[in-house]
Amino acid sequence: MEYTSLSPLAMFVNAGPVAKAVMLTLILASIYTWVLIALGAYSVLKIGKAARSARAGGDVGVLAPVTAAGNSAAAYDLPGESIGEKRERIAELMSRTAREFLTQEEGGLPNLAVISSVAPFIGLFGTVWGIMTSFAGIAQSQDTSLAVVAPGIAEALAATAYGLAAAIPASVGYNRIGAAFARVGQQVSHFIEDAALAHVSGRSATSQKKEAA
Repeated sequence: MEYTSLSPLAMFVNAGPVAKAVMLTLILASIYTWVLIALGAYSVLKIGKAARSARAGGDVGVLAPVTAAGNSAAAYDLPGESIGEKRERIAELMSRTAREFLTQEEGGLPNLAVISSVAPFIGLFGTVWGIMTSFAGIAQSQDTSLAVVAPGIAEALAATAYGLAAAIPASVGYNRIGAAFARVGQQVSHFIEDAALAHVSGRSATSQKKEAA
């Protein structure tokens, strides 16, 4: 194999079958990583926007299931239940629905963690294979010149580079998007507290009007 260029495409084309399989796997992992990052960032933006809008009295957007859970809980009056207990019951149901929703939206985060952990080892396998190819070339030609060793070493280093290209964005994306989901989770929690308070306050005002009548 001859390397006339250091471009990723040329390194892939000139690599051996095993190295090509390793590089192709890492290329697909890298593409999938960026798709997951884009989807995660979009989810964070839409949930944060919906939480801010809902707290301001606007459209609840993607948080409609959480709001529906609160309305459903508020529609029932349990015998002997105090206002504080009803507020806690509404908030609990809304929180449970919100956790399920957020878990669904965070679906790609575990995959990012897997890619960031596994990709370097896949690249390392390609590195080891490339070095083995170099030694095989030396044994076959009985020549230790750079011309014999260089192709296998280049193949090895290319596999390492592909592994890092997949692992680094996955690791950064996992940490940054995970932190962003934690922040929007707090915003959703604040919205739930406000909504639960609004439900029991509304009920309290209605009860007072009935008693006055």
